[in-house]
Amino acid sequence: MSAWVLPDHIADVLPSEARHIEELRRGLLDTARGYGYELVMPPMLEHLESLLTGTGHALNLRTFKLIDQASGRSLGLRADSTPQVARIDAHLLNRKGVARLCYSGPVLHTRPASPHASREPLQFGAEIYGHSGTEADLESLQLALDCIRAAKLPTLTVDLADVRLATALLDDSHADPALRPQILDALAAKNAPVLQGLTQSLPERSRQGLLGLLTLYGEASVLEQAQKLLPDLPVIRQSLSELRWLSSHLADVRVSFDLADLGGYTYYSGMRFSIYSQGARDALVRGGRYDEVGAAFGRKRPAVGFGLDIKYLVSVVAPRPLRAAIRAPWSESASLSQAIARLRAQGEIVVCVLPGHESEIDEFHCDRELMEVAGQWVLQAL
Repeated sequence: MSAWVLPDHIADVLPSEARHIEELRRGLLDTARGYGYELVMPPMLEHLESLLTGTGHALNLRTFKLIDQASGRSLGLRADSTPQVARIDAHLLNRKGVARLCYSGPVLHTRPASPHASREPLQFGAEIYGHSGTEADLESLQLALDCIRAAKLPTLTVDLADVRLATALLDDSHADPALRPQILDALAAKNAPVLQGLTQSLPERSRQGLLGLLTLYGEASVLEQAQKLLPDLPVIRQSLSELRWLSSHLADVRVSFDLADLGGYTYYSGMRFSIYSQGARDALVRGGRYDEVGAAFGRKRPAVGFGLDIKYLVSVVAPRPLRAAIRAPWSESASLSQAIARLRAQGEIVVCVLPGHESEIDEFHCDRELMEVAGQWVLQAL
């Protein structure tokens, strides 16, 4: 095998895409800052027990593991930043009130999330700690939508769900704890035959409720169907009411529901959402409430947030135009060096053309040229 061949689902990012990724990343961070979110930078690796505490089996399977040569302890390369940010909130910030935190950095996956996905996503996320009300859920949704709008994507759809519907049905059934993960996996996979087999021993109303979740997807009328089909349990009433409230506050987007959506990491504890755009093969954003994620660090705090892969986002948005630039000759002239320095200080891109390489500029659109006229360096349009 050639030394330059990279592992499957790992790729170099070349200039045009790298520029686009960085411009999007800066735009996302600026959007989050506009909402009052503070930037944090968790490490790429840490002790495995800390990295995976409370996150469940799914994240464990996606995490690269290695041995620390200094201590002999097991380390993990992060596959998701949310547990790390929960640790920062619990142990380093330790604030009593609300903390709004955002981050952007690479994560690594042992296997791709889909056939075309990268195993090295560039994750951006934003999270609110310390508020249990639906107001924080709505803010997280609105920020996620504004982030996607900043990328100028059309026809957005928000898909809402709530894991409490399934867990309330399981709690009501008093199902064997060993059986619960299998039932949740069957729901997440939308596997009706397996779900029918797993729920045969459950009370009829719980069984019919779990099977009914598979049919509850579509427009707003799904919530009315759910109210009739599912048992009248307090948690279910609260969940449906909150989903109805959230959807009523989302403007200029299509809202749909998938009440059996349990895919992804198992630390979600309540409302969940995904954001789609026309032409994208998968969700652009996934998020929701995960009030239990900080408990493993000794400080259980209400939490809600979302994450997205900037590399995937770049693959579905329109290419951005090249940045305007100024072409300048190469010279040892002090006056030319001073003119170039002044232009760069003003934020201009000035590309010096090296001798013999007059036309080798691919990533910038040189629409002006710095020329000497009557002993002065002036800009002329090209």
